Amino acid sequence: MPAVAIRSMIRREIGDDRVCVLTFDRPESGANIFDTATMSELGEHVDAIERDNSLRGLIITSAKKSIFIAGADLRTLLKQAQTGELHDFIAQGQRVFNRIAALKIPSVAAIHGACAGGGYEITLACDWRLASDDPATRIGLPETTLGLIPAWGGSTRLPRLIGEDNAAEVILKGKLYSASEALKTGLVDEVASREQLLDAARRLIGKGKRPTAKVPPPKGNTPVPSDPKSARARALGIITTGAANPVDESLKLELDAIVDLGQTESTQNLIRNFFLAEKYKKGSKQFEKVAHAAIIGAGVMGAGIAQWLSSRGVTVILRDVNRELLDRGLASIEKTYGDAVKRGLMTEEKAKQGRARIVASTAPMELRDVQFVIEAASEKIDIKKEIFRELSMQAGPKTIIATNTSALPVSELASCTVSPDRVIGLHFFNPVSRMKLVEVVIAQETSDDTKEHALAFVRQIGKLPVVVRDSPGFLVNRVLFPYLLDAAELFENGVEAEKIDNALMKWGMPMGPLRLIDEIGIDVTVDIATTLEKAYGRRDRAPEILRSMRESKLLGRKSGGGFYKYQGREQLPNPPPPGTGSAAASESVAKADLAQRLMFLMVNEAARCIEEKVIESSEDADYGMILGTGFAPHRGGPLRFAEHFGLKKIVEEMNRLAQSDEKFVPCEILKKHVRDGTKFYES
Repeated sequence: MPAVAIRSMIRREIGDDRVCVLTFDRPESGANIFDTATMSELGEHVDAIERDNSLRGLIITSAKKSIFIAGADLRTLLKQAQTGELHDFIAQGQRVFNRIAALKIPSVAAIHGACAGGGYEITLACDWRLASDDPATRIGLPETTLGLIPAWGGSTRLPRLIGEDNAAEVILKGKLYSASEALKTGLVDEVASREQLLDAARRLIGKGKRPTAKVPPPKGNTPVPSDPKSARARALGIITTGAANPVDESLKLELDAIVDLGQTESTQNLIRNFFLAEKYKKGSKQFEKVAHAAIIGAGVMGAGIAQWLSSRGVTVILRDVNRELLDRGLASIEKTYGDAVKRGLMTEEKAKQGRARIVASTAPMELRDVQFVIEAASEKIDIKKEIFRELSMQAGPKTIIATNTSALPVSELASCTVSPDRVIGLHFFNPVSRMKLVEVVIAQETSDDTKEHALAFVRQIGKLPVVVRDSPGFLVNRVLFPYLLDAAELFENGVEAEKIDNALMKWGMPMGPLRLIDEIGIDVTVDIATTLEKAYGRRDRAPEILRSMRESKLLGRKSGGGFYKYQGREQLPNPPPPGTGSAAASESVAKADLAQRLMFLMVNEAARCIEEKVIESSEDADYGMILGTGFAPHRGGPLRFAEHFGLKKIVEEMNRLAQSDEKFVPCEILKKHVRDGTKFYES
């Protein structure tokens, strides 16, 4: 009989072959994580292993179905970062992993399932790494995506294993690799089936301790992060100096870096964002999976939605009365699938299966058995109303009819049907294949069952839903457009496009506002602004420059020119129009930081959405803007940014700007928070 020691988090078993197997199996959880208790228990097991001179080797593995070890408990990390206890927790992990690395017996990590962050760092302390070929096995060090660095030896040991350049690629990108990719990169030594994992691990024990590998010299072409204080920059500094330093010194650099980073607002925001993503993935009600859907309209959005649904196992009827548009939509779907195969996101077989789930037609088709119909026709209310009247007659009694409109009133469309309680908005974002957010728009007549069913459907297809009340612009466009339109107005007044866009990119936005208008299309921007201006007035008025650009067919990227000239991948800025009021613009910009000026407009509109109950919480506003616009994630969203910047300071700055432009008048909820000393977030 093998000797067995039962522990709460980790089982220790020693077989007749005198190989010790440590099996991570956190009770009442589908995941293994490292917290203080687990790390302490691991240290006790290492004590016992060090004392037992009869052992031939150590295997570290997991009993979970799809997770090896998911890394450190992020809730623990966030709390410790805020209370100053992070140093001791990271130091504890370094000590335990160092002892595993120093064992006189060979050690093997037998990896099955997600192996991320600290979960991979414990394997780096072992001599050998072995991974299952199961799709659930994903390996990597994603810490820099959370504003942290691998600090349990990852930044120190990985460069010694696979070289500085390869280690920088793994750590700075924060990607999780499949088993086959991990093998090519050198993150693991072998791949085996899950059933053979422990047998293969025992075979590697027979190889003894790992010999010192010859690490390739650095090529010195790793891109240097622009912010020297960022997690990526701190990690790169350790990677590039680690080989020259003793391990202990390199680990101390890791420890100092993660403690410094943990205290920053940006890192704490990135960790909060991770938890928000988990929150929005989970639903309270379960529904039967949607198997059949129909998309009405084969334009850019309709084709994109059809492709996405078909790639997620849903059969799709794609209908458009225009044969040319339908053919163009199918070509776009083909290209998206082809690109996904090229980028390794799916196999050719999966792409083939996805394509086969789409049935295209210009003629009306039977829709009674379809669970969801999504209208994605032209953004013209009369056209959409006519479609909804037809769908109301064609759809089955339980079919939910959704519109993909980005700004038009859902309630007005629902009123055209015989069952307005089954009408809802599902606003996908472009490009559908890359944007995670779907605004689930609740009309006045939408039933709770329709809402919950729609939320479950959005989660089923791998998107993240944010619930918004039916109102002009919903959340994302409403908050985004004052920012975009003010940027265009600054350009009209003589401020160069590059100056505006570079300021916002430096602030943390993925692209500048004028470049974003070019991507949206000047004509579409004017149409949306016109709709919003009717509801909200001056702050959503399209400046004259946009109307004149539309008349001149300068529509943005799709026409080859807008605020920028586009030639292939190259883009060159168009100069501001002659005769514009550059002096006024320069004076205005001189009195307020350019990025802050534009951000104040976003903050004000996001606050109004809370005030008017367009969304249920500040988290909805912030996470919706991060997902829907790429709002700088490390800033935490408009309202998180506002609180960090200081609500009183923002109101004072906006009052000053409002003296020359009424659109900067701060909304009532901002002023109330300042008067009462309250905040959007409790902590």
